[in-house]
Amino acid sequence: MKVALVGIGKIAVDQHVPAIAGSPDWDLAATVSRHGSVDGVEAFSDLGAMLAGRPDIRVVSLCLPPVPRFDYAMQALAAGRHVMLEKPPGATLAECHALERAAGAAGLSIYATWHSREADMVAAAKAWLADKTLRKLTVTWKEDVRRWHPGQAWIWEPGGLGVFDPGINALSIVTEILPDEIHVTQATLDVPENCQTPIAARIRFHHPSGADVSAVFDWRQEGDQTWEIEAVTGAGTLTLRDGGALMQIDGTTSGEAAPLAGEYPRLYAKMAQLVSRGGMDMDLRPMTLVTDALALGERMRTDAFVE
Repeated sequence: MKVALVGIGKIAVDQHVPAIAGSPDWDLAATVSRHGSVDGVEAFSDLGAMLAGRPDIRVVSLCLPPVPRFDYAMQALAAGRHVMLEKPPGATLAECHALERAAGAAGLSIYATWHSREADMVAAAKAWLADKTLRKLTVTWKEDVRRWHPGQAWIWEPGGLGVFDPGINALSIVTEILPDEIHVTQATLDVPENCQTPIAARIRFHHPSGADVSAVFDWRQEGDQTWEIEAVTGAGTLTLRDGGALMQIDGTTSGEAAPLAGEYPRLYAKMAQLVSRGGMDMDLRPMTLVTDALALGERMRTDAFVE
């Protein structure tokens, strides 16, 4: 199938383009971007022009920042194209629900992707936890924003999510591997004095069986990066490391330390399946946890962020 990639920034170049190139299901037929392009691929600067000029392209994959994504997605759906959404799927939950309704009414596929769910050991962790009694779950997600989001000022603006941009990756794994639903009960957000979104967050959650569930997100980490989820159960302790690439159960480690490896190819394989059967996947649980943390969070002013 032919796919158009909209928004040729870092994540598109680093992950989407190689995933499409290596897939037997997809042909990258066009790009839409004001600033970027891909060698050998027809480039447009306007989505409407691409939709009008390339009726043969059935699928649009959106890699834009979350705030403008809704308008682009609705435009693609109105033109009869299936839509794939980089995480988070929109700036608000209401937007996401509207997109799902529009896709359903048009008989089109729409996919809210969560790339971290496709990390190598996430499915194994989910299977192991399925019949265990959870006592405690701790998320520690600390990385260097300067390394992973250079020059991306939009992340500090309203709708940009701040540290929840990576934090939502952790929550996408948590909501996938836990057999029970959780919700936010308390949050503290560290917001730089020159920004609108948090650079760090500490969150507590309600678990229906009373397990102690918490998360710490921080974008000020230097040196080694930390993407870890530890689940203490009545039958042992499971730890996911390197964003889900490694799994350790009571000292025995599985997987290889390769964050992101294989995640985007699996997303595109799933999108191909959705389109082929006319399905939709708009699981919004990770985004719900983020919006609840932002709603409940106590905001603490911290030092200005200077890149």
